[in-house]
Amino acid sequence: MSTSPIRIAIAGALGRMGQAVAKVVEADPALTVSARFDRPGVTGEGLVSQAQALAAADVAIDFTTPAASVGLAAAGADAGVALVIGSTGASEAERMAIAAAAARTPIVFAGNFSLGVNLLMGLVAQAARALPPDTWDIEIFEAHHKHKVDAPSGTALMLGEAAAAGRGVALDAVARRARDGITGARPPGEIGFSVLRGGGIVGEHAVTFAGEEEILTLSHSGRDRALFARGAAHAARWVAGKPPGLYDMQDVLGMARG
Repeated sequence: MSTSPIRIAIAGALGRMGQAVAKVVEADPALTVSARFDRPGVTGEGLVSQAQALAAADVAIDFTTPAASVGLAAAGADAGVALVIGSTGASEAERMAIAAAAARTPIVFAGNFSLGVNLLMGLVAQAARALPPDTWDIEIFEAHHKHKVDAPSGTALMLGEAAAAGRGVALDAVARRARDGITGARPPGEIGFSVLRGGGIVGEHAVTFAGEEEILTLSHSGRDRALFARGAAHAARWVAGKPPGLYDMQDVLGMARG
């Protein structure tokens, strides 16, 4: 028995990620691009309004901005459309708003849709559990293209959360987002973040565990935005038909939490 393809609406369709998502969806026989839309007032290029796009979709894929994602999540919940949201840099209030919409429709909300990065998170948590904070320092390095507007990246923060969870602490209690000037000696247990922005870097992430006699580095390199688009398409196939709830890529990949 044939099954109709899952209808996908693409937010931010004129952006680089929107275009990458469209290319991946168009090549997937289980999916079809049913509508493309961008910011309010942006027309042409085969675009429709957000309302028209949601009316024609089963799932909307969104890699825009947190503020736009909040509005789309609420509209998607009203329309009964599932969502895959990959915008980064959301405030706590914006995260809460997306979670509220997820009480009415299924939403996959993740800072990174890469299989490799999600596996890296598990390795980071495991290493953090095994290496004591009084003798091993953790530093998270990330690099992205010069157009990225938030720092540290959502992926870097996910890795920080994984490290903090491995040590049984809250990230906010131990994070050091920046260093400048006379900062003093590094306190035990601190999780540091270092950021590079430049050129067309797709995404580089490394977590270094620095001991007195040895250094362990776990890393991941993104080579093409299609990596994230493919992950989003995978999430769209998974979330279609799911009950309302706030999910992430750990749920999509069926990875055990602990």
